[in-house]
Amino acid sequence: MISIGSSKTILRCLLAGGVLCSAFCLPVVAQVKSTETVEHGTAAKQVKVERGEIVYVSGNDLVVKMEDGSLRDFFNVPDSTTVTVDGRQLNVHQLKPGMKVEKQTITSTTPRLITKVETVTGKVWHVSPPNSVVLTLEDGTNQSFNIPKGQKFTINGSETDAFGLKKGMVVSAQKITEVPETVVSQEVRRTGIMPPPPAAPKPDVPVLIVAAPAQPAPVEEAKAEPAPSVLPKTASDLPLIGLLGVLLCGLSLASIAARKSLA
Repeated sequence: MISIGSSKTILRCLLAGGVLCSAFCLPVVAQVKSTETVEHGTAAKQVKVERGEIVYVSGNDLVVKMEDGSLRDFFNVPDSTTVTVDGRQLNVHQLKPGMKVEKQTITSTTPRLITKVETVTGKVWHVSPPNSVVLTLEDGTNQSFNIPKGQKFTINGSETDAFGLKKGMVVSAQKITEVPETVVSQEVRRTGIMPPPPAAPKPDVPVLIVAAPAQPAPVEEAKAEPAPSVLPKTASDLPLIGLLGVLLCGLSLASIAARKSLA
């Protein structure tokens, strides 16, 4: 892409040929020499990066989920459009969902100045000193040239300025045209990363479950009932009285036996 500015035409120098011609002179043979030079300025670069993940591919159509979460549809992607993945150039038919892709657009803007120098020989048709002169060229056309400030001319060995130019004088004019341009170029780089391979299935290994040992049920101990503080009404003192009577009888018999043994 090239944008062209306004051109600038100036008359760099006028060198008189030293020949004065009248209206009856033979036609002047014009000599045109043209040279062109290009001067480049400093290029300015702008890089735009877009990243996303391919979520759908069908034929030459694909859908990419961008970093901001939006979905972008790309229809009829040419087979010549490739993505560099692991050093290989892949076209749209080789792309797969899950791939990470990146697009870099590098825009270079370079100013340049094209200078075209044309040396033309012609005959003075009209002069407006000190600013301009009109020359008649070989094809009969007239062309106006600006005279630089302070420009001097040599005519028949004598130096003069624009006021010394006369109609019919043969001179050589150098026409300089400067055309500024801005050259804009773009370079697109597409790279991608293949999706990770699917995880390998885990081997079918039986799983053993160890059961925890059963805890014995807690045994409830029988609590002893406290002795009643009051005897039941059915209780009687007769057995105790009888037991005391037996003891007293025994003691009496033991006492009698002891007396007999002493006598």
